[in-house]
Amino acid sequence: MVLRRLLAVLLHNPQLVERLSESRPIRRAAQLTAFALLQAQLRGQDAARRLRGLAAGPAGSLGRRAARFRDTFTQELRRGLRERPGPPPPACREPRARAPRPDGHAR
Repeated sequence: MVLRRLLAVLLHNPQLVERLSESRPIRRAAQLTAFALLQAQLRGQDAARRLRGLAAGPAGSLGRRAARFRDTFTQELRRGLRERPGPPPPACREPRARAPRPDGHAR
């Protein structure tokens, strides 16, 4: 609590904030942050451009890929469930009444 109050007082001091902003570590942190944000923005634009290119390709190309992915995913999921040893997990079994606690109280 005391540390939080001390930091609040220091960060509301304009002269301290000005001096910190001129320090080398803070300037470098700001440069790295700006670089990371710019790179993320450029990668996002590139990904959007590629998706638009896929969607603008042959009619239904993206739809066929999505359907193929869905079918493959479903087949793999079913195969995995069939090959899994043991009974299904409790969430998949039918609900049943809970056994009473040893002390006789309800849960």
